[in-house]
Amino acid sequence: METNQVIEETARQAYGRLLSYLVVNWRDLQAVEDAIGDAFLAALEIWPKVGVPDMPEAWLLTVARRRLIDRARRDRISESALLTLFAMSENTQRLASSSVAFPDERLRMMFLCTDQAIDPVMRTPLMLQTVLGIDAARIASAFIIKPSTMSQRLTRIKAKIRTERLVFEMPDKEEIPDRLDSVLEAIYAAYGRGWDEAAIVDSPRRRLAEEAIYLGKLLLPFAPRESEVYGLLAFMLFCEARREARRDEEGNYIPLSEQECTRWDLSLIMEAERYLHTASQAGRMGRFQLMAAIQSVHAQRLRTGRIEWMAIAQLYEGLVRLHPTLGALVGQAAAVAEVYGTERGITLLEAIPSAEVVNYQSYWALAGHLYKRMNRKEEALSAYSRAIGLSIDTSVRQFLSRQVNEIEMQHL
Repeated sequence: METNQVIEETARQAYGRLLSYLVVNWRDLQAVEDAIGDAFLAALEIWPKVGVPDMPEAWLLTVARRRLIDRARRDRISESALLTLFAMSENTQRLASSSVAFPDERLRMMFLCTDQAIDPVMRTPLMLQTVLGIDAARIASAFIIKPSTMSQRLTRIKAKIRTERLVFEMPDKEEIPDRLDSVLEAIYAAYGRGWDEAAIVDSPRRRLAEEAIYLGKLLLPFAPRESEVYGLLAFMLFCEARREARRDEEGNYIPLSEQECTRWDLSLIMEAERYLHTASQAGRMGRFQLMAAIQSVHAQRLRTGRIEWMAIAQLYEGLVRLHPTLGALVGQAAAVAEVYGTERGITLLEAIPSAEVVNYQSYWALAGHLYKRMNRKEEALSAYSRAIGLSIDTSVRQFLSRQVNEIEMQHL
């Protein structure tokens, strides 16, 4: 692998860990981002000449902390703050001289992003960009807004952090439950991005789903009594259990209801069920528990051979009452169509404000499916066309194109 490729790969895999480790210890996001940027520039200049170091991450960490010390001295920061930086420097040197990976502080960094000085609306996007390395366009897609709007908001919040010299503080143990929602939302969004791009061979986000599950498990000691942590973990594991069944041997996309359930990972399903059971013991129902419960009903097809659409429709009704996101509303329409008929489902779908679904792929894919059932050719073709245009996965586009072909063949 060429040196520049190694640097690019290291940036993708390690940037969030590098930034989190330094910010958790130093608290100054802007200074740390500048220092890491300098470290990567140094790598681009030095590594092609002398070769890639045995531990690239440790090398970058060492250079970045040197930049922080130089800046601290130049800015004449307080003696106590400089002592903290020197202590961190000694620890960094120890890590760099051993084969032990530096601590994964991304979860702590995510909690730092819930600081009261940061607009609550921007906490999750800030985590997704700084900690998990997701670009503004993909964050915008997760929040169903324009990429330019999300980019502007992220730029503004970082400018606020820089100009007001905000210094992040970790929440006290008692504060963690109140600041947990943004962290859960970021992990959920990261999983969604990784899930969407898992089948895209050259996507740098293919491993993001695994990272999200890993962070979810890291979260358990922080909030051992919070049922939604267990609910989110259960949801992700139920979905992960079906990963291999999403495509056949030729790589063709297979929708959930048509998947060969014997290809599902039973060990992951059992692990998910344990987490869901733990969540239910708390006696507090939450969004992620309901989402996991829906996936649990789907998973029961492995045992019963059928999909209990009535139970799924009832769970979606509860989810929509509790947390009426676009995903929940579309899921409810799909389940209602199975239980009460296509017309009831399309009525629910068409009740969603059109301005909210312009860029929501799942809405248009379901609309195409339901219009096709109702033999409403033009509306089906239009909806499928929108869904194809919004799909980033080639196999999903091909699946939807096959539905279009079937409609056209029926009307020849």
